Amino acid sequence: IFLLCKCFRMTNNCCTFCLQKHFDYIVGLHSCLEHYVGILAVTPEMLNVIICTRESFDNIIISLKKYCRWGGPLSQNWLDQQLALQKKILSRMIELGMVPVLPSFSGNVPVAFKKLFPSASITRLGEWNTVDGNPRWCCTYILDPSDALFIDVGQAFIKQQMKEYGDITSIYNCDTFNENTPPTNEPAYISSLGSAIYQAMSRGNKDAVWLMQGWLFYSDAAFWKESQMKALLHSVPIGKMMVLDLFADVKPIWQTSSQFYGVPYIWCMLHNFGGNIEMYGVLDSISSGPIDARTSYNSTMVGVGMCMEGIEHNPVVYELMSEMAFRSQKVEVEDWLKSYSYRRYGQSNVEIQKAWAILYHTIYNCTDGIADHNRDYIVEFPDISPSSFSSQYSKRRSISVVRKHPRFLGEVSASLPQPHLWYSTAEAVKSLELFLKAG
Repeated sequence: IFLLCKCFRMTNNCCTFCLQKHFDYIVGLHSCLEHYVGILAVTPEMLNVIICTRESFDNIIISLKKYCRWGGPLSQNWLDQQLALQKKILSRMIELGMVPVLPSFSGNVPVAFKKLFPSASITRLGEWNTVDGNPRWCCTYILDPSDALFIDVGQAFIKQQMKEYGDITSIYNCDTFNENTPPTNEPAYISSLGSAIYQAMSRGNKDAVWLMQGWLFYSDAAFWKESQMKALLHSVPIGKMMVLDLFADVKPIWQTSSQFYGVPYIWCMLHNFGGNIEMYGVLDSISSGPIDARTSYNSTMVGVGMCMEGIEHNPVVYELMSEMAFRSQKVEVEDWLKSYSYRRYGQSNVEIQKAWAILYHTIYNCTDGIADHNRDYIVEFPDISPSSFSSQYSKRRSISVVRKHPRFLGEVSASLPQPHLWYSTAEAVKSLELFLKAG
């Protein structure tokens, strides 16, 4: 039913766990992506079905599907705690009337799989990130969709989750090639993989709906052309897949893909990368984007979502985005900010309204399309050591290019990480002065 009502509301990103206390903030939304807490506790029990040993699969970060291992081994006590936490999270979601989104088998397997099943058809994927260029820490493997093990593993994984958590959802997330390029661009292969993923889901749960992040269509646009996109999106019956247009606030894919070629999608605001602390937003896009998508010709939009990689920052952005789930018309942002400031501060204040008007046209009006803005020095920690920087800086100071620019507050050394600014700092300071004047 939710596929038809155009009001599905979801939140969070697989980089942002949806923990218990957070639910008090997001109550009223339908779902939360995504629940990988406890996955490493469920996985070994599922793999027993196909005669795999627990230790062969310790340390696998299945949720990211990019690294093959890091550190470990994980203790049984930790695994038990994660499983118990997941059950509390799911219980709270259900209590609030939300629908959990649980993971499904993506086809990614560790190198140990080759030893356990020598006849299995497995292909090594490319690098995502490495540590010191050592391939030991990267490059997972993918099981061929034509291999009978694919359906067996996928079905067993769904069944094991139902055994642990109960029959609590029909929505499952799977992102096989999120920042990983498929081994071939042949549409037939891509289609067979998508079909195998869904078959495994539906055999585990006959009502399964595949929820897929659409980030890959933006991050690897050179690979995902029309034929490849259609092959993946149309490998599942229409209505049995939903796509998250993950970065629609800046780079909407629905506009360039004919509404995801007829597949239902959710208009999402990503906004935050890596939990950074920068003041940033695109209020104009938020206030109009979901309405434009919903009212566009042949729209397949079925809801809105917030897919930030961090929470508890830029509250004005999330207040407005949350409201868009319930609005049928575009928002006049300046008028909305007056109402917002009244609710936030408990009174109507001319100075505060002026300050917010400035912020709206500066900090919260970023239209450059850059994905990750915050490269400020403080945000680079712990990658940059203050002590090492100070010694290196003192040696380079005599030859560093020191420049002044109207967009920077003062002299800035070219050897420093440079912040990306899309607004006048003088205007930003002016808004701060107005806030201070208002008391």
